[in-house]
This record gives sequence, structure tokens and C-alpha cells, in this order.
Amino acid sequence: MLTGVGPAHAVDAIAQLRQFVAATRSAEGTFEQTVTARSGRKPQQAEGRFAFSRPGKFRWEYELPYQQLLVGDGQRLWSWDRDLNQATVRPIGDALGATPAAILFGQGDLDQDFVLTDGGTADGLAWVDARPRKAEGSFESVRIGLLDGQLKRMEMRDNFGQTTSIRFVSLQVNPAQDASRFRFAPPAGADVIGTP
Repeated sequence: MLTGVGPAHAVDAIAQLRQFVAATRSAEGTFEQTVTARSGRKPQQAEGRFAFSRPGKFRWEYELPYQQLLVGDGQRLWSWDRDLNQATVRPIGDALGATPAAILFGQGDLDQDFVLTDGGTADGLAWVDARPRKAEGSFESVRIGLLDGQLKRMEMRDNFGQTTSIRFVSLQVNPAQDASRFRFAPPAGADVIGTP
């Protein structure tokens, strides 16, 4: 249910997001993801685990319905597809840019890359709408849902009319992180696309 909110709430939701980004240097937890196409085809469901340490270090691991691993080591982004025995690597700056991932894993300067506006309240969450300042990449906008200063949901709309919704089932803020979680070495015999 969507309800109208006044300017005080707008400041509150955006302030919650800024505070979360400023105070969260690392996090880990589990997520559920739903991808919905404008065409109306059946939504795609996935779930997995994640961890990050700012800036640029993260591990995003899909466990169901297929296994895929994304690892950012601060300089490179690795994408590992176990079924294909294939790893793709590219510079992390090219991969993050002004994307939804930059909100979680980037430098933390939201206003440099995004225009933030009040997104109202829905589903018991305060929402912030973020649009990239530069039209680059394939995404159009992202909505961030927070509750009591904690990140609960992200909804990303891409330029093809597809919406990806991520629900953070669990999220632990600022845990100690083992640096080895953010390194990736392709297994022997794997195809590697890109230059490590």
C-alpha cells in the first residue's frame, strides 16, 4: 500500500540511506532475487549469499537455481560460471560506475553518481529513488527500501523494461571480513575471457 508522505519523510528516507552508506564499511548476509520482464513471462527466482568490504571488494554468490559467482577484488570484477567452466574478468571501475552495485560496494559518495529523491512508503519501508547522473550502462533507476536505517530491498529497472528486485533476507553490518573472500583464481582448465 502506497501512502503519501511529506517533506520531513523525504529527508528521513534519504538521510537513512546516507547514514547506512556512511556507517557501513562491510556487510554480509543472504538475499532473494526476482527478475520480472515487461513481456509478462514467468519471473525468474534466485537466491544466495553476499559479502562486501568498501571500496570495491565484494562476493555475490548465486546458489539457487544455478551456481554463479561474482567477485570484486578492488581492481577487477570476476564472473565465474561453474557449469560453463568459464571466468570473465574486467576492470572493476568499468563494471561498477554509476550502477546499483556502486551504492553497496562503491566509494560511498552517492550524490556524485546519483540524483536521490523521496520514494514514499510501501510495504512498511521508506523508499529512496536513485537515478544515475550519467546515462551509462543498461540500468535506468533503482529504488532502495529501508527500515530503521537498515537496507531491506533494492529494485532495479533496466533500459529493457526488466525489473530486478533483491530482498535482503539477512544483513549483518560491519562484520570482520577475511580478505581471501574477495580474491578469485580461475580453476585449472577454465576458459578465461578478458585480461586478469
